[in-house]
Amino acid sequence: MSDDEFQALAPSLQNVIDQKSLQWVFVGGKGGVGKTTTSSSLAVQMAAARKSVLLISTDPAHNLSDAFGQKFNKDPTLVSGFDNLYCMEIDPTSSIQEMIESADNSAMNSIMQDLAFAIPGVDEAMGFAEVMKLVKSMEYEVIIFDTAPTGHTLRFLSFPTVLEKALAKVSQLSGRFGPMMQQMSGMIGVNANHEDIFAKLESMRAVINEVNQQFQDPDKTTFVCVCISEFLSLYETERLVQELTNGNIDTHNIVVNQLLFPPKDSNCDQCQVRHKMQQKYLEQIFDLYEDFHVTLLPLLTTEVRGVERLKAFSRLLLEPFQPPK
Repeated sequence: MSDDEFQALAPSLQNVIDQKSLQWVFVGGKGGVGKTTTSSSLAVQMAAARKSVLLISTDPAHNLSDAFGQKFNKDPTLVSGFDNLYCMEIDPTSSIQEMIESADNSAMNSIMQDLAFAIPGVDEAMGFAEVMKLVKSMEYEVIIFDTAPTGHTLRFLSFPTVLEKALAKVSQLSGRFGPMMQQMSGMIGVNANHEDIFAKLESMRAVINEVNQQFQDPDKTTFVCVCISEFLSLYETERLVQELTNGNIDTHNIVVNQLLFPPKDSNCDQCQVRHKMQQKYLEQIFDLYEDFHVTLLPLLTTEVRGVERLKAFSRLLLEPFQPPK
């Protein structure tokens, strides 16, 4: 396609709202670039277009409660002022601990603990599976993830593969040692009930498998990258886009946040210098991501906190910001 024929994509997230087949939307990027504000604003706009929306924070430093000015926990809670927008804040690592504590007997308990320590990342992966089970049983029309900073985000998306390998190993051991464990538990008078353990792990594997397939379906899942117009953030975004592409996860939206637009007659030196630097990296973003929707958001003079401010800010995701002349 020649440059003359090339049509720049609309600089907004309207495409995400319009894609009615979407069930999962991830919002991620480097720490401190405004992921929570972006995901909360996107959820507000999504709630106007869909029957039910669930916004989940998987960042251990939960900020959704701060953004909406309302306390959330690991159960979906209706956001004040909405009848179809719910939020929950989860810690993926707490799930296996709860499973260990709720195990019916010491044999199952110790097997769970051994499994947790034997396979790196399996605690988070199992937490992820538990969350997915919970979420799938609730039947929200669309689920938006406010993810942890980039490194954690990518690990979160690799859990299906981690758990798949781990559980394949466990199932293999089950076939080899299951009968022996049953015999031993009979001898020492403890019911290890290993079938329960393997059934639980197998069901997790099934959930992870199904979710993994959905995450790799561009009709059902997309990833919105949030960045700021600086070298490190641009570098992280490129790494994120590469990893998502390698993982077959669709991404075609980038939100560039905290942009300065000083008036021409401004005598603020820092503003002018920073604006010049941001424009330099913006040019690189447009060059690198010419087949992406690039949404530009301004640096505001107030914090975006509370439902009303989020509603006002969320309009900027759909209507391109017009800098003052």
